[in-house]
Amino acid sequence: MQTAKDLKEYRAELREALDNEFLRQAMDKFAVAYRGSRAKAFAGMDLKGLIADVAQAKDGAAQRMDELLSEFTAKAEAAGVKVHVARTALEANEIIAAIAKENGVKKIVKSKSMTAEEIHLNDHLEGQGYEVTETDLGEWIIQLRHEGPTHMVMPAIHLSRYQVADLFSEVTQQKQEVDIEKLVKVARRELRPKYVEADMGISGANVAVAETGSLGMITNEGNGRLVTTLPRVHVALVGLDKLTATLRDALRIIRVLPRNATGQAISSYVTWIKGCVECAPAPGGKKVHHIVFLDNGRRALARDPLFSQVLRCVRCGACANVCPVYRLVGGHKYGHIYIGAIGLILTYFFHGRDKAKNLVQNCINCGSCKDVCAAGIDLPLLIKEIHARIQDEEGHPVPSTLLAKVLKNRKLFHTLLRSAKLAQKPLASGGFIRHLPMIFSKEQNFRALPAIAPKAFRDLWPRIRPEVKGARLKVALFSGCVQDFVYPEQSVAAVNVVAGRGAALDFPMEQSCCGLPVMMMGEMAAARDVAQQNISALDPAKYDYILTLCASCASHLKHGYQKLLGNDPSWAVRAKQFADKVIDFSSFARDVLKLAPEDFRPGGGTATYHAPCHLCRGLGVIEAPRDLLRIAGVEYKPAEEEDVCCGFGGTFSIKFPELSAELLAKKLANAEATGAGTLVTDCPGCVMQLRGGLERKGSPMRVRHMAEILAQQIK
Repeated sequence: MQTAKDLKEYRAELREALDNEFLRQAMDKFAVAYRGSRAKAFAGMDLKGLIADVAQAKDGAAQRMDELLSEFTAKAEAAGVKVHVARTALEANEIIAAIAKENGVKKIVKSKSMTAEEIHLNDHLEGQGYEVTETDLGEWIIQLRHEGPTHMVMPAIHLSRYQVADLFSEVTQQKQEVDIEKLVKVARRELRPKYVEADMGISGANVAVAETGSLGMITNEGNGRLVTTLPRVHVALVGLDKLTATLRDALRIIRVLPRNATGQAISSYVTWIKGCVECAPAPGGKKVHHIVFLDNGRRALARDPLFSQVLRCVRCGACANVCPVYRLVGGHKYGHIYIGAIGLILTYFFHGRDKAKNLVQNCINCGSCKDVCAAGIDLPLLIKEIHARIQDEEGHPVPSTLLAKVLKNRKLFHTLLRSAKLAQKPLASGGFIRHLPMIFSKEQNFRALPAIAPKAFRDLWPRIRPEVKGARLKVALFSGCVQDFVYPEQSVAAVNVVAGRGAALDFPMEQSCCGLPVMMMGEMAAARDVAQQNISALDPAKYDYILTLCASCASHLKHGYQKLLGNDPSWAVRAKQFADKVIDFSSFARDVLKLAPEDFRPGGGTATYHAPCHLCRGLGVIEAPRDLLRIAGVEYKPAEEEDVCCGFGGTFSIKFPELSAELLAKKLANAEATGAGTLVTDCPGCVMQLRGGLERKGSPMRVRHMAEILAQQIK
């Protein structure tokens, strides 16, 4: 787990993780394999419908939490089980320790439970003198190493077989071979006596079914059944969020969880537990069975209009599986107890803002976690909201406060950009800052940074604005700050593509930055203010479409503005009207302009494609860009992992340059491996990252925006 006190220490921990070559290779191998396995597991299924069903069932259960708890308790206690409710982590630990004392327990075996990790149960029980043994193979390994899990489902994924062999050699006092099957047999041999000797077994549960008073447990090892059946006392520690109303709801979760966690159609073991079963060593021949439900803030979360959705989480770990940051540094640096995107959120509520404040800044906002979530949780939104809350509680950093003030004042913002154009002259040549100021040189040297353009697009607009007679469409062009002041040629290219095809273009001069940078930095008040300014500048009532060439801007304009203003009665309707008219460039060119091969010259060369995160996931636009390349006469050469983040993430690349550089290096290697002459994308931020990286390494590959490729080829 990360223990850094501030961002500087946290970055030092991240650099240490980046130096772990085995960790990087293991994470890469798993991430690539997982994507294919998950796709196969869900093939032919209505995945969106299944996710919606799980979300509906979990939301309904959260709203009826106390009612379902009462129903479950009545059914379970009628079957001989004692049900407890712990308000806090300490109370849960004390209840379980008291059960152990009451029953003369000395030795305890445990199956894997993130809820037990949440409350530090092992530490508490060991402090009371009990011998506690984890029996899940991965959990046993990390227990022996005195570590926390690095993944919710695969807790020891960060370790090599060589490390495990050395560990087992130390534990058994015998040299063990570096052979996975033999190491598993060693673990089995060492653990089997523990089950027989144990007085108490402690488990978690994946579901607690109110209508039957039964628990459901999903595992891939037989240890879960041994823990819950062999000892004379069984205690199940269950979060209140695991309550489900019906068995049907529970089966929906079981249907999605293994597929989303590991790409399995079903886990090796699905175990149902109800009542006090026969157990010869127990008093009266019946097992002593207790269920401890943990609140620890869950009831309060259920009442929160925004954060109640975190209680949908089925603990599949998929948000870590697809996270590009987790893939680089592993769970010990991308979580506290809970790992991955959901961990960044739960850490704040379960373990405090001091543990969460560094973690929540390390989200690149690529949307991969939201895209893969089995319960449809808007994880990126919640992470940004946590970041904002922490800053409201502890104070806003000077850089984000200054940026917020600047972006709220459009004229000041644009004046500063124009001033920077003049100030950069001694440092710039060929479109790049050739001599970085010392404040940037060391950490940002992995890419060349672009110079501000000689003329902003807004200054070019009066001269290039096309005259269109009898236009069938009115289209407002939203440039965003990068295409206005850094890459105006991209917007000029778009004008050349659209002109003469029945669309009257307008460029409202009062528009400004979309506001995503301040939202990423936790400045929600400024983000709302900027959103209001842009909606006023681009009045949706005047246009059929609001066209933008920036995928990040498009996603934020379409989805972010509604989230920022949706609860404001004076802005909610206009934000929705505005969002409904926002469209990205590739979709507009293919689906609205309906560009066809006859509109283009042949011989467009070869190109590969980078799918911007906010286009493929934020907007769900997948095929349009690739279709356009083919339509425009360009030979498209697919690259590996085209939809994985390039590492830009706006302010993320400034705050975490080491991570940004690693993501960029992998992206460029995959693109260059295609042999294509051009790397095409739909986002100026991605252009900045990719072009800067290729320039720094001296690669001949060119980076072009989709609009530039189409403008180059169009007749």
